[in-house]
Amino acid sequence: MSDKEFVYDNEHPTIRLRVWMLGQMIWGAFLGGIFILAIAAVLVAIWLAGMLLPERSKEGPSPFSAIEMTQVDAVV
Repeated sequence: MSDKEFVYDNEHPTIRLRVWMLGQMIWGAFLGGIFILAIAAVLVAIWLAGMLLPERSKEGPSPFSAIEMTQVDAVV
């Protein structure tokens, strides 16, 4: 197809391995960044949905009051 040699044909195998590993690390960092941005987008969407709610809906009693433990006295 081409008279040109492949770029890495004349390089030492260690150099080729290092270039491959660097490419893999960069690709992993890219995918990790996309994952973090997706989580941030979900959190921003939840925050924006909360900002659209009326102020009165934010003034209700705490939903955690039903979870609080009550002290029970032992009957002797």
